This record gives sequence, structure tokens and C-alpha cells, in this order.
Amino acid sequence: MTDEEWTGVRQRVEALGASPQSSEVFGVLGHKWALEEPLGHAELAELEEQIKVRLPEEFRSFLVHVGAGGAGPAYGVFPVRRVQGRWRWEGDGAELADLSRLAEPFPEQGPDPKLLEKLAAEQPEEEDFEETEEFDDAIEAWDERWDGVMFNPDRTVGAVVLSTRGCALRDWLVLTGPHRGTMWSDDRADEVDLAPRLNDDGTPVTFAHWYTDWLHQAERRPEPRG
Repeated sequence: MTDEEWTGVRQRVEALGASPQSSEVFGVLGHKWALEEPLGHAELAELEEQIKVRLPEEFRSFLVHVGAGGAGPAYGVFPVRRVQGRWRWEGDGAELADLSRLAEPFPEQGPDPKLLEKLAAEQPEEEDFEETEEFDDAIEAWDERWDGVMFNPDRTVGAVVLSTRGCALRDWLVLTGPHRGTMWSDDRADEVDLAPRLNDDGTPVTFAHWYTDWLHQAERRPEPRG
């Protein structure tokens, strides 16, 4: 998506936020239709210098021509802000991204399937324990092992959390590696592994499609009756 193709998007979001159907869009209580001010080119350059990576082109253009975050899919696009001289993304789960490792390539594969199968087989069953406290201790220990594999920070280097869908379900933007510029869903809180968002034809969803598809869908909502 070129810079020109973002022209008018900010105005469309603002118009939608002022329309009668704006309160019916999912996530409005999170972003409240507010958009951050766009970044200046000097600010964008400073951000990229600090994180040691050039952002994907679609996202760079969005930051400069639409806004540095705010109204968007789910509960909104996490804003990127300068805090005490350092740039960071802010939002529920934004801290999951290691900003010191964004230049590393996003991993090609997830956890070893055999390891996950082994862990799943070891999950404690309540009927195997005579005392409830023993089962609670066992399941807590198992949860720690499972989370240590599923939420290993090495799995999400080269990506940033951009949005939350609530209940610890999130969306990531990949900045580096073969999947650069694509959006990944993170439903690990529901024991569903990280996965690329895909279009109907099976192609990866890029940032621009993720954002503009949300906008199209929101604009198509019917006017409320009476």
C-alpha cells in the first residue's frame, strides 16, 4: 500500500466515529475512535534507529499518514510513543515484545510438535489424585512448564504486539524475516498456538489489509433504526 493509498483514511475513521452506528463496532470502548497524531519523518527515523530495524512499509506509511495508533481493529492499534526519550508500544500485552530483539528474524517455526505432544500427555487429571491440594499443585507445575514452552520469548523476536481482542488474545505484526509485514494471531491464552492471519485465498494478511478490512467492515454496518 503506497502513501497515497492511505490518503483520506484518517478522515474516514473520524467520520465513522462521529456516525450513529459507531457505538456498535466491536472494541469501541477500548479505542473510543481516537487516533494518535501521525509521526513526523524525524520521529519515525528516531524510532527505527532505536529499535535497529526499518518497519514494514505499510506500517511506516500508516504511522506517518494516519496516526501513531488508536482507533482500529479489535480494541485499537497500540500507540507507539516516546517515553523519557525512548520509543515503545503501549497496550495490554505490549510488553510481551522484546524491543531489544526486534532486529532478529521472526522464527520460521513454532515449538517442537513432539515436545508439545509430550507435555499434553503429561497434563495431570484430577481423578488421579486423592487430595485436591495435590492436584492443584500438580496442575500449577504443569502450567508453568507449558507456558515456558508456549510463551518462550525466543518465539516472538522480530515482532511487536499491535492489538488486543480481549481475554489475553492478541495480534502481532512481524517486522523481520520471511514473514515481514504480516499479521499473526496470538490465542495462546486459549491454548491455540501462534498462527499467521490468512486471506480467503490462503495468502498472508498484511498490516494494510488488516486495518483497511476492519474499516470497510465498520463502514458497512447498517444505520440503526428509529
